[in-house]
Amino acid sequence: MSSEIRDFEISIPDSKLDLLQQKLAIAILPDDGSPMSDDWAYGTPVSDLKRLVTYWHNDFDWRAAERNLNTLPQFTTLISVEGFGELNIHFVHQKSGRDGSIPLLFCHGWPGSFIEVSKILPLLTGRGPKDANGDGPYFDVVAPSLPNFGFSDGPTKPGFNIPQYAECLHNLMLKLGYPQYVTQGGDWGYAITRTIGHLYPQACLASHLNYIRADPPALTRQPLLYLQSLFHRLTPTEKAGLDRTAWFHRQGYAYNTLQTTRPSTIGACLSDSPVALLSWIYEKLHDWTDNYPWTDGENLTWVSIYLFSKAGPAASVRIYYEAQNTHPKPRANTEAQLGYNPHVKLGLSYFPKDLLVYPWYYGRTLGPVVFEKVHEEGGHFAAYEKPELLVGDLRKMFGEGGGREVAKVWRL
Repeated sequence: MSSEIRDFEISIPDSKLDLLQQKLAIAILPDDGSPMSDDWAYGTPVSDLKRLVTYWHNDFDWRAAERNLNTLPQFTTLISVEGFGELNIHFVHQKSGRDGSIPLLFCHGWPGSFIEVSKILPLLTGRGPKDANGDGPYFDVVAPSLPNFGFSDGPTKPGFNIPQYAECLHNLMLKLGYPQYVTQGGDWGYAITRTIGHLYPQACLASHLNYIRADPPALTRQPLLYLQSLFHRLTPTEKAGLDRTAWFHRQGYAYNTLQTTRPSTIGACLSDSPVALLSWIYEKLHDWTDNYPWTDGENLTWVSIYLFSKAGPAASVRIYYEAQNTHPKPRANTEAQLGYNPHVKLGLSYFPKDLLVYPWYYGRTLGPVVFEKVHEEGGHFAAYEKPELLVGDLRKMFGEGGGREVAKVWRL
């Protein structure tokens, strides 16, 4: 395998920008005038879609967005994954330059990307404004574009399951000179970093999660925790979290079912139509956040990363299919993600507008929890919505919290 690590800058060809403009110019949007067309209960409102498409066509400056993204230190390198050969992986990598810095692997999900690390990067590395840096600890941050996402390659044959994503990112950390590290993840980042901890516990010393998918404690597996849960009276915050979880399963889960069962069907729409891609992702950016004040430019930058991705927008949704339909069977994936892992210390941050918001005792079925924080605001994209809160949690976990013993590994 080539050991070369190359500098990378985003540079989308003019021909792709021209094609986008042509498609936007002839876009046909629903226009039946019914009140349902502008009701979020039915999906993306047509008025929002019209405004965004008009802005995308007439005013949005991708080159300016591109220049802003290129302020992130980006690289590519070839990573081997067993059975799939070498994949060219795109990643952000910034060191703090301080002694004792903790290597941190940041893992995004769908419909996120490496852009989610942009706000926390200067805070974690201590390169932000002096009053925002805090007292540490500090981190050397690696934020890859997952295979099939952003500017990374996509595998060219089926079967690229969660263990393969985990292997790819673990091998990237080893190649960058980090034989031991910690992780941070939400959404698919939860599944992938949990699997990394399951497969490589000697390397992954601790994981922080801002999306906590867990089962309730069972009498046969966690008897004490099970008894505590029986006598626990839910707080108003916990009741609201369960309501939010029920809403997601009842009204927000259709995308998951489609992408899990027929990814190529929706993939054709996402690949051919920038308006379909915008509508599909914009709904999630709205519904999965806690009244985050998205600008039109932010929305279009997120969507454009998918539109201009190396493997194409359709590739990104295949992760749902592979996770449920590829060997190892879902049971093995579930055990890695939901089973108790005694070897990897856990930090859990709960945000009220995430998709799954369970009471505290659910999270403690996953492993030795050394840090917990229940926040009053924030949603699914915590690193982007509430960067100061997420960074504060990481600093507490590895500074004064139970993860400080892990941090000592890099202070020797």
